[in-house]
Parts: sequence; structure tokens; C-alpha cells
Amino acid sequence: MNFWKMNGAGNDFIILDNRAESLPEDAFPAIARTLCTPRLSLGADGLMVVEQAQGAGDFKMLFFNSDGSVGEMCGNGARCICRYGYETGLSGPRQAVETTAGLVYGDRLDQRHYRVRLNDPTTIRLEGSVEVDGKAWPCAYVELGNPGLPHAVVPYPGLAQASREELFALGRALRYHPAFPKGANVNFYEVTGKDQVLELTYERGVEGFTYACGTGTGSVVTVLTLLGQVSGQEVQVTMDGGVLTIDVERTADQVTGLYLTGPTNLVAKGEIFDEELVLP
Repeated sequence: MNFWKMNGAGNDFIILDNRAESLPEDAFPAIARTLCTPRLSLGADGLMVVEQAQGAGDFKMLFFNSDGSVGEMCGNGARCICRYGYETGLSGPRQAVETTAGLVYGDRLDQRHYRVRLNDPTTIRLEGSVEVDGKAWPCAYVELGNPGLPHAVVPYPGLAQASREELFALGRALRYHPAFPKGANVNFYEVTGKDQVLELTYERGVEGFTYACGTGTGSVVTVLTLLGQVSGQEVQVTMDGGVLTIDVERTADQVTGLYLTGPTNLVAKGEIFDEELVLP
């Protein structure tokens, strides 16, 4: 079974082309759990599966988190899969990718940099709070696409100096909080300057911090733009894996376009021989 290994700002993925492998879709959760396990296999935040387009796209992407759960969409993954599509001839320099959350468009800027239009926000709650261990945490909420990819957006002053252990415990509590029936990706952030944001995301399905989260950055900047705390144009979001750029198009309080720009890194191409992997 052939694969590509890529990352986008440290958010890493295994790519399988099922047009060649012809595996049943119900096999992929177990494949994801096996291949994404660090040290025991290739290790990754998620598995992306390329399928034949069923509608207006150049190709279709199925996304599975490292725990085998289905992901509606992944922003950094979309940038990587757009590069895969271009370099394998599935698309030209502009890509149209079918995802579970809807059609996603990408643009090749140069060999390594891609810009994708994220799914539009379908739910935005700018104000709210969630209680954890008797303390109320301010928390906005955004869903991207349909079905919506859920994001909790949590301001956290002094984020750079904060204890990762305490943030991990809080992130896990918020991720499973009953306020979010579908669970949520939890995005801690701090505005550090003009159109400069620091962010750390606890991702559901990975069940831990990732080096970057593309849809998380889009959700954070959406909230901050509508609150007037950033301009919404070329907002720089710094995460452990690097810097991502978000642009928000809006009409009054309506977000009409959400764009993610950042690097991709092709790490390896090869053949999987994992003897623990059981294929149907």
C-alpha cells in the first residue's frame, strides 16, 4: 500500500490514494488508528484518503483522526491534499476538493505554499461561558461547514507562559463539556499585537495538543474579526508548528469568505509494510 507523509505547519498526515487501493470505507478507522500511532507505526495526527470525485470536485478527501473518528474537514490537511492533487495531476494550480463538510477550494502559491478557502461558518456565538470545576471560562463557539466542524474559542492571557499540564486538563474538560454535544476542538488564544495572535489547540480525535490547527485558526480569527480585535486581513497566527495566515471576507456581521494560507512539507513517499496492519 503506497503512501505520502506530509505536514502543514507541523500538523502531520498520512495520505492514501484509494482509487488505487480500492479498500472499503469502513476499513479506514482501524487503518488510521494503526498507522497514526507514533513509534509503533508511521505516526500522524490524521489519515487522509483520496477518492474519486462524486460531484463538482477534482477529487474527494475522506479525513480520519488518529483515534479513527471521522473528521468533517481539516484546514492544514486540505492544504496538503491540494498539493497532492496538483503534483499527481488530479487538478491544476486551482483545486476543488470534496469533503464531508462541503466543497473546499485551494490555490497553489508556489511549490510549498497553498491557500485554501475554508468552509464558511454556519454557527457563530461570540459570547458565552462554560464552567469547569466551579470557574466560568469565557468561550465563543464556531462551526465551519455543514455538518459543522465545532470549535470552542477561549481567550487565555499569558498563554505563552501558561502551564501545558493545566492547559491540557482544561482543554480536555472543555472538549468533552456537555455544552458541546458534538465535542469541540478547543482553541486557546491571546492577541499579542496588531493582527498578531498566539494560539494553542486541543484537538478532538487527536485528544491532545497539535502543532497547528487550520480550522482552529480560522475560527479564532473569525471571532476576533467580528469583535473588532483584529482587522481580518492577513492576520498572523503563531502556533507551535509555525505561522498561519487568515483572511476574513465579511459583509457587516456576515462572514462571506474564510481563507487559510501556510506552508506544506512533503516528508516521505513510499510503501507501507506495517505487519500489525490488518486489511480486508
